[in-house]
Amino acid sequence: MATIPVYRWRLAPGGLATRRQLRALGLRPGGQDVAGQLERPRRRRGPLVAYLYRIEQAKPVRPMTPAKWAALAKANAARRICPECRRDAGYVIPTSLGMCVTCAYPDEQHAA
Repeated sequence: MATIPVYRWRLAPGGLATRRQLRALGLRPGGQDVAGQLERPRRRRGPLVAYLYRIEQAKPVRPMTPAKWAALAKANAARRICPECRRDAGYVIPTSLGMCVTCAYPDEQHAA
């Protein structure tokens, strides 16, 4: 296995980009191998790591199909349905509560 070059934060050479940078350009890695690694030092933990890809080998992002849009809309709608009262809460149900705020705090809702 060949080692990949490691660059310090903001010191990567031109022609390389992270996944987020590629996405901002409307590109994706497209199956290419990692061309480098970017490390941002932190004080009390290990460094933040981002993998770099060659921009010239990147491929365009695949467009969303109508079926993908429908599946995404269905998944987002499911996140809004309260499992307790089965109503659309009008917002994404917090995972920390597991139900809508009205069901999680019924006493506080009646007092208001």
